[in-house]
Amino acid sequence: MIHAILNYSFMQKALMAAVLASILCGIIGAVIVEKRLVSMSGGIAHTSFGGIGLGYLLNVPPIVTGMIFAVIASISLPVIKRKTNTASDTLIGIFWATGMALGILFIGLTPGYPPDMTSYLFGDILTVSTLYLILLSVLSIIVLIVFISMFNYWKAYLFDETYLHVIGVKTSFFERILYVLIALSIVLLIKVVGIILAIALLTIPSAIAKLYTKQLKVMMIASTLISLVTSIGGLVLSYYFNIPSGATIILLAVVIYFGSYILKKLIR
Repeated sequence: MIHAILNYSFMQKALMAAVLASILCGIIGAVIVEKRLVSMSGGIAHTSFGGIGLGYLLNVPPIVTGMIFAVIASISLPVIKRKTNTASDTLIGIFWATGMALGILFIGLTPGYPPDMTSYLFGDILTVSTLYLILLSVLSIIVLIVFISMFNYWKAYLFDETYLHVIGVKTSFFERILYVLIALSIVLLIKVVGIILAIALLTIPSAIAKLYTKQLKVMMIASTLISLVTSIGGLVLSYYFNIPSGATIILLAVVIYFGSYILKKLIR
């Protein structure tokens, strides 16, 4: 079955994208779940839509301008929060709405026929380009290096920031790096499952892993493997049943989550 799929170049690219995306979901997703940054990640995802629309307007790769918008939003959110003392959920709502509104405006201003935004809203892993795979590969390598080389510091940042303060480490440094990596990961995952479902792909595999382990390293590895299973499994199912790939990947992840939850209860 897999052999037949690999005969097509677009399926080869899709499978490569699924493997690389699983690395991001396993590592960044575990951090998002542990640090409770799901809402903020959703705001960044929708803010990036403004950059995608700007890309179409300027006739440049939308994924690049989307990443720029997402990074600006991820850096601005904590700064504005500290300077204005505005609640996080309020700022997230503002960025969320602004990004979507700008995206619609830029698309409306784009000359000629309006571009089809379906793949960015709902994902289409079957249409990934070589540029997308290159960006996904580079980001995956960066994420692996950043977290493996400073794993103990990241663990302290997630579970005991006070300890970092005591030993003289600035947590703002890790916060900026984390927010930028989250922003870049979300934008690249948009092509896999879309803006609407990107957060689900980041959080569900980690939530499944967290049912059975509390160790950060084990959670990252387990969520990476779970994401790999759901991504490739959803991709194969969507190919043979001719159904949307993004939605299939997420629904498979949801089924595995509830199955894992029930299994845990039965074991107890």
